[in-house]
Amino acid sequence: MPAADRAPHFVRSFERGLAVIRVFGPDRPELTLSEVARGCDLTRAAARRFLLTLVDLGYVHTDGRVFRLTPRVLELGYAYLSGFGLPDLALPHLKQLAEQVGESSSLCVLDGDDIVYVARVPTRRIMTAAITVGTRFPAHVTSVGRVILAHLPDDEIGARLRRVDQRPLTPRTITAPDRLRAELDRARRQGFAIVDQELEEGLRSVAAPVRDRGGDVVAAVNIPVHASRNSLDSVRRDLLPPLLETVARIERDLAVTGPGRAVPRAGGTHG
Repeated sequence: MPAADRAPHFVRSFERGLAVIRVFGPDRPELTLSEVARGCDLTRAAARRFLLTLVDLGYVHTDGRVFRLTPRVLELGYAYLSGFGLPDLALPHLKQLAEQVGESSSLCVLDGDDIVYVARVPTRRIMTAAITVGTRFPAHVTSVGRVILAHLPDDEIGARLRRVDQRPLTPRTITAPDRLRAELDRARRQGFAIVDQELEEGLRSVAAPVRDRGGDVVAAVNIPVHASRNSLDSVRRDLLPPLLETVARIERDLAVTGPGRAVPRAGGTHG
């Protein structure tokens, strides 16, 4: 966050501490002090203080040379998921969908300019990057992101599209704001989105939005598939109908029981 945009209450040291936690990931489970410092744009001295504080709190372990997160960091995400409720409600339906179509299925929500996986039923790995609960991707290059973005207020959509990173992830990635706006308009009209090899070559994905009892889009469910085994026509013919049926069942459960607390609306987070 630029310094000019920070409110008077903003605690910069807390922001840096969270950055140290986020620098670790599936492809970087162990990091040296120098690697953490570079990844967070900190001095070695500052990075060392943050890391050793996290060690004292039990969130990081070190053997004196490298640092790694401990399972305790899961508490940070669990506090959100346990109060959110929707992942637990959706999981049985995701399992049924995965068994029906023989492909993975996931539930994602919007967080800033990213989508975050909050529930997932894997069947086979089809992406280079390992996907688990908590994995994030830029919303504009994913089917789940597009069906959620499509239902935001028009002025917010415009602001988000102006922030889109213009660097393509694959030769097929759409980054031009006018083309992305057309894709979002299409997703809003048809009630689903298909993204064809924009996040990763060889990966196609179809997603549909999940609405709460008030009709607001709060999440999305997707099915990712190999492009070599599934044409765009087969995605629409074979995967879209069971996906829409699954979303309808999740929405019926939401209407009757609701989550443990109010579900955050898609427009409620801003990057």
